[in-house]
Amino acid sequence: MTSLDALKWRYATKKFDENLIIDEGKIDIIKEAFNLTPTSYGLQPIKMLVIQDKKLQSKLREVSFNQQQVSTCSHLLVFCIEQKIDKEFIQKNFERIKEIRNTPDETLAPFRSFLINDFSTKNEFEIAAWAKNQAYLALGNILTVCAYEQIDACPMEGFVVQKYDEILGLKEQQLSSCLVLPIGYRAKDDEFAEFKKVRRPLKDVVLEID
Repeated sequence: MTSLDALKWRYATKKFDENLIIDEGKIDIIKEAFNLTPTSYGLQPIKMLVIQDKKLQSKLREVSFNQQQVSTCSHLLVFCIEQKIDKEFIQKNFERIKEIRNTPDETLAPFRSFLINDFSTKNEFEIAAWAKNQAYLALGNILTVCAYEQIDACPMEGFVVQKYDEILGLKEQQLSSCLVLPIGYRAKDDEFAEFKKVRRPLKDVVLEID
C-alpha cells in the first residue's frame, strides 16, 4: 500500500469491531510515532495516554456525548498538553540535547535564553494555545501512521475536557486533555466505510507559484 493508497483507505470510523484488538507491536509503533512527531522548538509539550481498560473507556464515553467509538475501540488515545512550560521545563529539554548530541553549552545558551525569556512573557492561555497546536501535529502524524498500518481511527474533539481531566487525574500531573483518538478495526456493518471521500478539487486547495 502506497502512502496515498493508505490515506484514501482511511476514514473517520464510526463503529469499531469490539472483538478485534490491536496487537502490542502495532501499539508500540504508534507510541514511537507519537514521540517522533515534530513540535515547535522541539519542546514536546504533549503527552499521550493509551487506554485499553473497557470500564474506563465506558466511563469516558459518558462524557463524550455518548459517542460509541470511545468504548467500542480497541484502544483509546488521549492527547494531552503540559500546563506548565517554564524555565525548568525548557532547561530539561536542553539538558537532553546536550546529553544526546554532546553539544557545547556555549552553543546552546543563546537559544535556551531566548526560549526562557519568550515563554516568560506568555500567559497561560497563550501557552495552552501553542501547546494545543503541537497536539494537532501529533494527531495528524498518528492518523497517517494508523492508515499506513491499516488501523482504523476517529479523531474527536467532542468530549468534556474538564470531566476527562477529572476522571483521568490529569490535573495532578499538570496535564490537560485536548484531543481524543479511538483506534481499532472497523465493524463490517459500519456504513461510513463505503462512503466516497468528499474533498475540494485539488486545483482549489493547492496553489502553485512558478
